[in-house]
Amino acid sequence: MIRLVYIADPMCSWCYGFGPQLSALLARVGSLRLRLVMGGLRAYNTKVMDDALKTALRGHWQHVRDASGLPFADNQLTRSDFVYDTEPPCRAVVTVREQVSERALEYFYAVQAAFYRDGRDVTQGDVLADIASDLAMDRAAFADAWQSEAMKEATREDFALTQRLGISGFPTVAVEHGGQLFLVASGFTPAVVLGERIERIGAEPAARAEHTQDEASH
Repeated sequence: MIRLVYIADPMCSWCYGFGPQLSALLARVGSLRLRLVMGGLRAYNTKVMDDALKTALRGHWQHVRDASGLPFADNQLTRSDFVYDTEPPCRAVVTVREQVSERALEYFYAVQAAFYRDGRDVTQGDVLADIASDLAMDRAAFADAWQSEAMKEATREDFALTQRLGISGFPTVAVEHGGQLFLVASGFTPAVVLGERIERIGAEPAARAEHTQDEASH
């Protein structure tokens, strides 16, 4: 059984742009199980966004807009007090993943849309809880869990796993197959290309087994 490993950050603009491609991939390869890992793009950042970063982000966001066709709001880029800390929304996704794992990707997408499309401040617990409520999740239960030490630790574990794997760019897609982890893509990649790569990885063990059997018969 192949399991897809998606390492991303809800405040990563290329991850936002990649969302439709990931959805298309999952629809195309319906048997894939998904493991969602938070990367921590700017986790624990405490500095207020300066003009240089705002200018750089505007450029990045325009590239993503051009590649994906998705809408962007620049509300946070016009503020003088915004701290681009991605730990809170990463922790929110981890919280949903730990509570109702099958809805983690749905919530991840909702946080992305709230930040990039709607211009909401997803570094704030109230906003993250509102998003959970918008998806008919128990707002109070989410908020309590999100603030817990257990979820903070689980989020740190995601970040540590990302670092151990040597991943510094998002989105990153890998597959677990035959006890091994295979890198499929790092960065924005069309669903068709991803599907072809995954199919090749899935066929490799069978091809190796067939080759071994052929050698044994000679």
